[in-house]
Amino acid sequence: MRTLLRREGGFGLIELLMAMTMLNIGLLAVIAAFSSGIISLNRASRVTTAAVLADGQMELYRALKYDAIRLESSSIPLTAPYTTDSAFNASQVTGTCPGVPDECNASRQATGADRKDYRVDTYIVSVAPTGGRALKKVTVVVRDWNNLALTYARQVSTFDVSTGS
Repeated sequence: MRTLLRREGGFGLIELLMAMTMLNIGLLAVIAAFSSGIISLNRASRVTTAAVLADGQMELYRALKYDAIRLESSSIPLTAPYTTDSAFNASQVTGTCPGVPDECNASRQATGADRKDYRVDTYIVSVAPTGGRALKKVTVVVRDWNNLALTYARQVSTFDVSTGS
């Protein structure tokens, strides 16, 4: 009986099976890490592109005189997510803009450098700090065009009358 118990026949097969199982676990972990990395890089790319679009939209306002900072009232969407955003106010600064250029368009589609579509929403409201003169607060929000619930970038800037009339 002792001789039978001391035999090592089949032991190599069990070792091989255990080694293959551990190798599979290691490979699956590496694949999961690569997959997670790709998702993170994609998200970072979208956020960076959206930030560039938001900055570009804000630069359009920085190039204007104070009186020209306004939205074309016909371009303001009356649906969500535009109306449900925290920057939305029913009394936005509006006026007429012939041809509705990008700086007067409250909501427009823009294609980023990554060739993906984004929605650029702009909100302009008048604010008056206590004891101060009136300011125009411009908020630019960039969302995913295919899933408007995803906000990638938000930029806020105030403009003073000292920027000219």
